[in-house]
Amino acid sequence: MYATQYEITLPADYDMGIIRKRVAVGGPTMDDRAGLGLKAFVIRERGLAGSPVNEYAPFYLWNDTGAMARFLVGGGGFQNIVRDFGRPAAHHWAGIACHAGPARATAPRSASRRLTPIPADPDQRRDGLGPAALIEREVEQLAVLARRGGVHTAALAFDPHSWQLVRFVLWSDAVAPDEEATERYEILHLSAPGLAGLPEGRAW
Repeated sequence: MYATQYEITLPADYDMGIIRKRVAVGGPTMDDRAGLGLKAFVIRERGLAGSPVNEYAPFYLWNDTGAMARFLVGGGGFQNIVRDFGRPAAHHWAGIACHAGPARATAPRSASRRLTPIPADPDQRRDGLGPAALIEREVEQLAVLARRGGVHTAALAFDPHSWQLVRFVLWSDAVAPDEEATERYEILHLSAPGLAGLPEGRAW
């Protein structure tokens, strides 16, 4: 499993109806994309759910990194983003764990993301956890979180370039109020052609 996300920050007065229409028309084209586990077409809208910005930030879980590469540079669809918005940085993370939640059969409406730095020196963290211990704790917490009502899918992955963990959770309704999220999103559409092929549990 491999995770990717790009973030397109839009002007404060941008009509987010344009993005909603874009997704309504183009979103279903990803519903049968080979190699894709899921794509959550997510937005943040300025002034809603505490968001300071308007943002379009699709999140992907891939079962096949070759399919991911084709999408990004092989004419598989990302060229439309580049054409309309310029070329954003595509953040990417190697998968650590993934769980199906009790709400897997429902269409998710919201998503949460939490970014956590992984310092090399445990003394840089208040809890004193080194990288291995920190990731072990995050894996255990993800498994607990995934059993909560309303969770569709919960995933954990890491970026070994910036040394950062990402926890991304899809929710059937609103994000749980007590979820420790750095960002909260509205899901406009979910393409999930390879949902059943995503790994269940930890990757090691």
